[in-house]
Amino acid sequence: MPELRKNPVTREWVIVAETRSQRPLETTIPHESSISKGPAFDPDCPFCPGNESQTPREVLAFRSTPGAGDTPGWNVRVTPNKYPALLVEGDLARRGLGMYDCMNGIGAHEVVIETPAHNLPFADLPTAHCADVFWACRERFVDLSRDRRFKYILFFRNEGRVAGVSLDHPHSQIIALPMVPMDVMAEIEGMSHYAEYRDRCPYCDMVDQERESADRVLFETASYLIFEPFASRFAFETWVVPKIHQPSFAELDYDAMPAVAEAVQGALRHIDRCLGSPPYNLAMHTMPINTSRPEDFHWHIQITPRLAATGGFELGTGVYINPISPEESARRLRESAAETR
Repeated sequence: MPELRKNPVTREWVIVAETRSQRPLETTIPHESSISKGPAFDPDCPFCPGNESQTPREVLAFRSTPGAGDTPGWNVRVTPNKYPALLVEGDLARRGLGMYDCMNGIGAHEVVIETPAHNLPFADLPTAHCADVFWACRERFVDLSRDRRFKYILFFRNEGRVAGVSLDHPHSQIIALPMVPMDVMAEIEGMSHYAEYRDRCPYCDMVDQERESADRVLFETASYLIFEPFASRFAFETWVVPKIHQPSFAELDYDAMPAVAEAVQGALRHIDRCLGSPPYNLAMHTMPINTSRPEDFHWHIQITPRLAATGGFELGTGVYINPISPEESARRLRESAAETR
């Protein structure tokens, strides 16, 4: 059983999950994406069609034609992670060990297998297919939110070995947590403080100011602004933010998914063209669930290219040194996109 342990000083939780060390490692190129270099089908890949028996039973699948579960013919498939960080079964059993707090590692850990094609990058999926990936994510959000033990759900994807990938086949992940992470709590408190002072949502104001100045904007769609944040922690850190106030991604309907896909894929293509398809992490920040938190959150997506390792200063202080300004990052990303048109 995994275990959640709380740091009594910082109030941060960590997950101790020893089974995660048993995951297979398939990727071999540490500094670049390897998806497009492989075959369309890998007989040894558990995520490729025909190998459905190598994964836990699917909890959701989209098929172009009706068919039995856990068989080929799917376009998007969601299964529990074979090596989960947290387990659905069991009780939290919150307890103290002297000055320390801990509880059982209860939660959910799922894999979204984004396409049957082993070598098709997420940015290159047809927009309608990418929209289905986000719809699958949204459907799992709604279903997992019904479990009152869960307080926060994170959708994320890792691209490249240094970003945390263990299997090359295009996939993303969903983890439901029994607590709200400290980073999310800090974001909520920061938004609440801003709203108390100005009576407005900071992300709504951010969208307005970034659109007006345009120095850090890559592009915009009808529904989303894609830009480099003013206080970027990492080089070429890119955010995708709804232009209108939306607390939770789970509130979007199916018709809204193509717009999400268009914005995210556009951001990834800008990064790929400029930086040569670097490893990256993508994370969706959305409102906590099953809590009394006010609905003043503004959901958004953060994309972080992994261009340099985090050093001792950052780890020791929590203060990040960004070697390039967001204004310069935005300029380079815009120029690179324009050159390839």
